[in-house]
Amino acid sequence: MQTPMHHLAVFVSYAIQVYIILIFVWVMGSWFPQWKGQQWYRIVDEIIRPYMNLFKALPLRMGQIDFTPIAAIFILYMIQGLLGQVIRGGM
Repeated sequence: MQTPMHHLAVFVSYAIQVYIILIFVWVMGSWFPQWKGQQWYRIVDEIIRPYMNLFKALPLRMGQIDFTPIAAIFILYMIQGLLGQVIRGGM
């Protein structure tokens, strides 16, 4: 029997996947600057920027390359992995 905790963990896992996709869209905004004027992109930016700002103080920039999105996605995958353990009953 699946518990409410199981359902919550599955929901959060799917929400993390959607958030990761939004991070990729947010990053692509730097490759397609015309997106930044679009309303839908401003909404994505409002959703993603607060999380990305958590990593701002870390030295994740090397020259023109910013590894902040990679670190942010890595942390989300770690959280998702922990949730997977909860779903499987490992915790």
